[in-house]
Amino acid sequence: MRHNKRKHKLGVSGPHRAAMMGNLMTALITHGRIETTISKTRALRPVIEKIITLAKKAEKANDAARKLHYRRLAIARVRDKKAVAKLFDERVSEFTDRNGGYTRIYKLGQRIGDAAEMALIEFVDGNDEGYSKKPKKKAVKKKAVKKAEEETATEEPAEESSVADVEPAESLEEVPAKKAVKKAAKKAVKKPAKKAAKKAAKKADNGEDKDA
Repeated sequence: MRHNKRKHKLGVSGPHRAAMMGNLMTALITHGRIETTISKTRALRPVIEKIITLAKKAEKANDAARKLHYRRLAIARVRDKKAVAKLFDERVSEFTDRNGGYTRIYKLGQRIGDAAEMALIEFVDGNDEGYSKKPKKKAVKKKAVKKAEEETATEEPAEESSVADVEPAESLEEVPAKKAVKKAAKKAVKKPAKKAAKKAAKKADNGEDKDA
């Protein structure tokens, strides 16, 4: 079966692609962010995240031989000892509390010349707000609704007794009905007055025309 066989080919051969990924990883580790085509950033993301996982394993390992083994695996893929040393010794502390999502990609639009889609890939800062553990909104809403229902259930008997003791002068349904009646009365008064004014204006106009 051909499971897990899909790769970003990028229009080059296997050795060329491996060298390209090594150069991109070296640049990303040394500078923290790089700008390239969006197809290369998408191909680079899974590769660099596996190297970061090796660095995390090396940090957690208690055996020196095990640490050296993970470092050599990373050097074989990145092909730059200085970049691997920087990742394993300095940058790995930023990723110890995370289980993935070490990089972020931004789209930058088309490149002038060949109109290639450009993108920027960078390491996500350890203090980024997107990684703070927040409670799920749905669970919070459900809890708030349950508390409100419980409070209303406890308060309902007291409210019923107070309503029974004191009767309001006007119920809520009667107030809108009275307002509607007042509006209808005002309209009924205004309409005849408007009609009379229009008739008077027409008569005046007809009288002026006859005099002319």
